[in-house]
Amino acid sequence: MTTTHDAGRSGDGATAAVITPEGRTLPGYDPRAPLLQVEDLHVEFHTRDGLVSAVNGVSYTVNEGETLGVIGESGSGKSVTAQAIMGIVPAPGRVASGSVRYRGVDLLRLKDDQRRAVRAESIAMVFQDALSALNPVFTVGFQIGELFRKHRGLRRSDAKKRAVELLDLVKIPDAKNRVNAFPHQFSGGMRQRVMIAMALALDPDVLIADEPTTALDVTIQAQVMDLLAELQQERQMGLILITHDMGVVADVSDQIAVMYAGKVVERSPVHPIYRQPAHPYTQALLRSIPRVDRKGTALDVIEGLPPNLAHIPPGCSFNPRCPYAREKCRVDEPPLYDVAEHRWSACHFWEEVMDS
Repeated sequence: MTTTHDAGRSGDGATAAVITPEGRTLPGYDPRAPLLQVEDLHVEFHTRDGLVSAVNGVSYTVNEGETLGVIGESGSGKSVTAQAIMGIVPAPGRVASGSVRYRGVDLLRLKDDQRRAVRAESIAMVFQDALSALNPVFTVGFQIGELFRKHRGLRRSDAKKRAVELLDLVKIPDAKNRVNAFPHQFSGGMRQRVMIAMALALDPDVLIADEPTTALDVTIQAQVMDLLAELQQERQMGLILITHDMGVVADVSDQIAVMYAGKVVERSPVHPIYRQPAHPYTQALLRSIPRVDRKGTALDVIEGLPPNLAHIPPGCSFNPRCPYAREKCRVDEPPLYDVAEHRWSACHFWEEVMDS
């Protein structure tokens, strides 16, 4: 039995080194480096209809104990970026260029067995459809315990005890009995808690939660978000929270990255972006949030549709839907302008947007 991660975090809270199946530290590992750093990431899919550019130069950093909210409509590249980080981009997709560094280790350059040493042990993911992600023919206890049997070499009885502890951790009532239940015997919110328990099983340093509140009612959404925030603070994990709903992440995120057409179009600390967005797309997303002081009025919508990623328009990809668009927007692709301290916007007219 080979170990892929030593005792977890060291006594002073620092991340422990990741060990390869051969018993060596991963090349480039530096405990002083940022926890997770994505740089100029490009992911493409070769399809019958042509080349689909799903991710086009995404960059962001997540530090220990920090929550990054990744926002955008369906098809903006949020989940594909997460899949690239995890090394599970489905065929016919591939990472074309860029880097994904965990404590200085470029995960994209690792061998398959080395990449598996990082996955689950150091970086884990909560998928958005818990019913599809869980195997319907095995109990939840068996599925959680499998992580301990495979990665820690525990006996089945000991693995089951750890599964009960994790179900208790995510606040599933009567965990000792519920550990023997099958996925279909749980409600949607409870299944999502089981998925969180599985992701936390091996004490990862980074947790990616991909639309964790999809199809849940607002009360359960709030409970799941509160649980994630509580666990993140207790364990000082880096948390990437992927969603299309800016209201969901407002209270739990430290940083926000807004994605559109495979790119990050705005990055900011959480509070400034809600007070004064610097990109028209962010502004439109905020306007579309239902408000209690506008009961009975029609919801604001973003006119038009996201672009076909096989035929992204020239210039700014948001220009066909943008009320600020001018000729420059249809010709020149905007860089990420430095608009304020720790704030960036990919809009030629960001000053006008902020003033409005």
